[in-house]
Amino acid sequence: MTAVDHPAQRPGAPEPPPRRVPFPVVDEVSRHCLQEEEPETVHIEVHLPGRPDRQRLTEAFHEALRRHPRVLMREAPRRWYARRYEWELTRDPDVPVVSFPAAAPDAFEAARARALASAPPLAASPPVRLECVEDAGGGGSVLFLVVNHTALDGPACLRVLATAAELYGGVDNAPAAPPVRAADAPGQPVAMPSGLARPARIAAGAPASAGGRPYPGNGMLVADLPVPHRPKGAPYTVNDQLMVATTLMIAEWNREHGGPRRPMRITMPVDDRPRDASMPIGNGTRLVEVPFAAHEVDPDRLGALLRLTAGRTRALKAAQRPQLGHGAALLTSPVLPVAARAALTRALRAAAGPWTSTTLLSNIGRIPYAMDFGDAGRASAVWFSAPARVPRGLTVTTASTSGRLHLALRWSRTLLGPDDGARLRDLFQHYLHATEDPR
Repeated sequence: MTAVDHPAQRPGAPEPPPRRVPFPVVDEVSRHCLQEEEPETVHIEVHLPGRPDRQRLTEAFHEALRRHPRVLMREAPRRWYARRYEWELTRDPDVPVVSFPAAAPDAFEAARARALASAPPLAASPPVRLECVEDAGGGGSVLFLVVNHTALDGPACLRVLATAAELYGGVDNAPAAPPVRAADAPGQPVAMPSGLARPARIAAGAPASAGGRPYPGNGMLVADLPVPHRPKGAPYTVNDQLMVATTLMIAEWNREHGGPRRPMRITMPVDDRPRDASMPIGNGTRLVEVPFAAHEVDPDRLGALLRLTAGRTRALKAAQRPQLGHGAALLTSPVLPVAARAALTRALRAAAGPWTSTTLLSNIGRIPYAMDFGDAGRASAVWFSAPARVPRGLTVTTASTSGRLHLALRWSRTLLGPDDGARLRDLFQHYLHATEDPR
């Protein structure tokens, strides 16, 4: 998907009808499977040392939306027999987009809770909202960008926010060059375990409940950690270290809770889009699954596990395939009315639940933009989180700035509780540190 330019309109001419764009595969599958109990939101929070001017921030963000017009869209009304969902592209927002909640001691926690509990509606343009929350005890502030994941993903909306930062602060926001990974050695085929075995599920913890029933929705914990050291010349990347830490975290969690020892599959988004102003806006990542046999997930053989993980992530990133695989592309072909395809997709998703991957690890990597908001300062931390519906029930999202790793654990509250999140964080930190000196 690419940005769409609106043609100039002659003065006095009637307003042309909104341009319509069919839902891509990822958007359609997500739209089929929406649930009110667990909204499909992506949350991005950007911590600033100062407080931006309210009017200037609002104007900068609105201008950034206009410069990336693929964000200014809403779901078009349709008849029951329609074969497509469609986006209507609008010239301006339908609803207020930027807000400034009152400063309070618990304002950050309340903003995070809203980010998980309430998705911007698809029926109003744009399907994003930005909250600027001031620190009640100091001079800083946090920008909370909440995204309806049916329409857009985190990297695309970070690009929009980077444009807003450049417009607000006047600082060049050209993305830094991505790190260079060593080329593969020739003649080394990568072995992959069978994908037919049912993968491990995350064992249930102690979810909070009311009247004997767990609270619906998602919970979240964020942590600030050092970026792990990687030995010079190591054949693996920080992303591979994060993958290994995630795998060992879940294996140890399941062992502590009496879960069976099973193979694991970790879903990993891969994003090949450019990061400059030409970046296509939408849901642009493709999902790959990194498999691990049960005997391979061994903390006593960390070096072998890191090398194995590096080979598999390289091979999967290099493979060309549709965003959600060939099955999803076939399922979204506009042969039947969209309502019929929705029912079929939900049924197939429920049937395939036991074979859904164990968890999702989304590593945004080093934030490539300056994210400099002028008088409000440059971002000191950036957190992301991705939806965590059952059957996975847990997602791990990371990003880094200035040598710090910003970790977000997000879970389904029907599966885990806050104390469980804290234990998972401790396990992740322990195994991530272990990857710095593998044996």
